[in-house]
Amino acid sequence: MILTQCAACAAPLPLLAKQCSRCQTRYCGPACQEQHWKEGGHDKLCKKIKRGGGAEQYHANEKYAVAVAVAAEACVEDTKGQTCFICTQALHWKTKEGLVRGCACRGTAGFAHVSCLAEQAKILVEEAGENNLFDTERGHSSWARWHTCSLCEQRYHGVVVCALGWACWKTYVSLPEEDALRMDAMSLLGNGLSGSHCHEDALSVGEAELAMERRLGASEENMLVVQANLACVYRALGRFEEALHLQRILYSGRLKINGEGKIETFVVAVNYASSLVDLQRFEEAKALLRKTTPVARRFLGEGHRLVLKLQWHYALALRNDTGATLGDLREAVTTLEESERIGRRVFGISRPLVTGLGDILRDSRAAIRAREASVPGEVTSICEAVDAMATGDA
Repeated sequence: MILTQCAACAAPLPLLAKQCSRCQTRYCGPACQEQHWKEGGHDKLCKKIKRGGGAEQYHANEKYAVAVAVAAEACVEDTKGQTCFICTQALHWKTKEGLVRGCACRGTAGFAHVSCLAEQAKILVEEAGENNLFDTERGHSSWARWHTCSLCEQRYHGVVVCALGWACWKTYVSLPEEDALRMDAMSLLGNGLSGSHCHEDALSVGEAELAMERRLGASEENMLVVQANLACVYRALGRFEEALHLQRILYSGRLKINGEGKIETFVVAVNYASSLVDLQRFEEAKALLRKTTPVARRFLGEGHRLVLKLQWHYALALRNDTGATLGDLREAVTTLEESERIGRRVFGISRPLVTGLGDILRDSRAAIRAREASVPGEVTSICEAVDAMATGDA
C-alpha cells in the first residue's frame, strides 16, 4: 500500500490497519474511522472512492492528475507551438492536458502528452506479457517506455518522470500485491518522486515497498533493488550514515551477484561514492572510484551517464579534501572538463547532469585560482619545473 498514513489523523498506519469495508480507506483505529465518517467528510466521499476503484486507486488517480498538471505547466514555455509526437495534437483530445518534454531530445523532437506516453508504455508492456517476453531484451525495452524516451533513448527527469511514475502506479495498482508489474510500478513511482525532489513522499513509498518485499519473501536481487532506492532517498534527506550503511551492503551484494562489470554494480558504486564524499571520507571515495571508473568506462563507454557520475564524484573527492594539493585540484578540473565536454555532446546542454558538471567545474577553477593566489611560491616552482622540462626537450 502507498497510503501509509491514517486518513483522519495522518499517523503512520500499523501493518494490520483498520479500513472502511466499502472503499478500503485506511485508519489507525476505530476511533479515527468513526471521527472521519462523522466530521471528516468521508460519508460524502465513500461512494465516490469506491466507484473510483477503492482508496488506493482513487488516491493514485488524484495524484496522477495533479502531477500531469504540474509537469505541463513546468514545460509550457518549452512546448509552445509544438505537437505530440504520438497523437500529433497540441492539446490532448480527451484530457485537454498540455505537452511536456523531459528527456534529451532537441529541436522539435520529443514533445508529448504524459497520457500518450503512458498509453504507449501500457500497450507495449501488454504485448510483451501476451508473448511471454518479460525476461527478454524486448520485454525490458517495453517496460523502459515508462521511464525512457523512445526517440533519444535517455531517461526522463524532473516533474515529467514524477508524472509518469504516478501514471505507472495508477495503471497497475489494482493488481495483486505479489504481481511483478505492481511491484515494479511501486519502484518506478518511488524513483519518480525522488527525481522530482519529493523525497519525503519517496521515503514513504520506499519503506512501504521494503516492508512488502520482506513480507512476501522476495529474492536477494529484489531486496537489493529496493534497498538501493531507499538508500538514495536517505541520502537526499541528509540521512547520510543510514544511506552509507545500506550502500556498503549493496556494493558487496552486487559484486557477489553480478560481478564488477555489470551496470547494477556501477549504479551502486555511484551512490556509494556519493555518500562517502558527503561524509568527507575522501580517501575511501578516491580508492573506490580509481578502481571502478576504468572498469565502467571499458564496459559502458565514456559517454554513459554512470561513467560521468563516477568522474563527477572523483573530482569532488579530489577538490573537497582538506589535504588536496594544487595537483589534485588540477586533476579535478581536467576530469570535469572532459566529463562536461562528453556530456554536452551526448546529452545536450540542458540536462541536469551536464549543468551540474558545469557548476562544479566553475567552482573547481575558482578553487585553483584561490590556491594560486595564496601560495605563489608553489605556483612559481611548478612554472620553473615546466620551463626546465621545455628547455631539456629543446
